[in-house]
Amino acid sequence: MPEIIEAYLDIETTGLSPEYSEITVIGIHVCKGEKTTFIQLVGRDITRGNMLEALEGVQILHTYNGSRFDLPFINRKLGVNLEEFCSHRDLMYDCWKNNLRGGFKAVERQLGIDRESKGIDGLEAVRLWWKYVDAFDLEALNTLLQYNKEDVLNLKILKDKIC
Repeated sequence: MPEIIEAYLDIETTGLSPEYSEITVIGIHVCKGEKTTFIQLVGRDITRGNMLEALEGVQILHTYNGSRFDLPFINRKLGVNLEEFCSHRDLMYDCWKNNLRGGFKAVERQLGIDRESKGIDGLEAVRLWWKYVDAFDLEALNTLLQYNKEDVLNLKILKDKIC
């Protein structure tokens, strides 16, 4: 029986509206059995081709609130409906079925999922991006990338705990 290839995806943006905002980071964690790969597309590297290459062979894509945010944003900005390429599972709805409410960080706290980037949220992620762009602040960029990486890797931990 062939192994199922799963991926976990989270994006960072300059705002909440795909019409007026840009994607700044796409984090993708691909799992094929014991073999895992973590990819981050940043700034100009965020293209349709690079994203599809990173997701090549993926059968199931996991997000948190991706049905309402990540996937529509990607579709609007990159012209890719990811649900045409693989199955999508929005873990937020699994959390709701398990009486776990709130944003991703609140659910992490409820389940005891730890993270180093405490105190950073979506608004701070936007600020970090602009600090990087405006002042070439590499520390801000590294903090943003670490925050995104924890979001993505914690999606797998969340899935393993609730599914």
